[in-house]
Amino acid sequence: MAVILKRETHSSRAVASIIAAVLVIALCGYALLETAVRAVGQPPWLVDPQIAAEQLVALPDGVPPLLLGVLGAVLVMAGLFFLLNAVLPGRRARHLLRDRRAAVVVDDEVIASALARRARVAANLSQEQVMVTVSRRQVQVNVRPTSGVPLSPDAVRAAVLDELRDMNPSPLPDVRVSVSSAGVVGA
Repeated sequence: MAVILKRETHSSRAVASIIAAVLVIALCGYALLETAVRAVGQPPWLVDPQIAAEQLVALPDGVPPLLLGVLGAVLVMAGLFFLLNAVLPGRRARHLLRDRRAAVVVDDEVIASALARRARVAANLSQEQVMVTVSRRQVQVNVRPTSGVPLSPDAVRAAVLDELRDMNPSPLPDVRVSVSSAGVVGA
């Protein structure tokens, strides 16, 4: 069960791994082909390995700076893509809901919708006046009150915390409520 839950809450690194493997295999295959062609005394298929190595050592000479800059930028972006895929946690926007009988995985948007509904009911506001975002460690509730009507941020926070305790997501995020200073007229 733990393997299934991890698979559902973490993104796969398979695409990046396949891309890296295909690039390495293609490069090694091409190097093997050129080396074999050179070993039997035939002309190179695309580039002679000896000439390519000499040009690589003397690289800044004879190559336009713009081309070097573009190639360098492409290599840096590719390296950054693979590095970030390897280092970043790769978590999906999902939470686990604890249940004794089943494994329950819920999207953060679903949790945000339920929390926004609960905050609207607690503050007696319309749908457009409450916006909730859920991340792995934090729930941010943004409230735009109706002008002239007092609003208690503590009551909204208590209602959202109560709903979170009922859901019991893992990990339990912290709740922050921010009330806008500009109110909505006639809501």
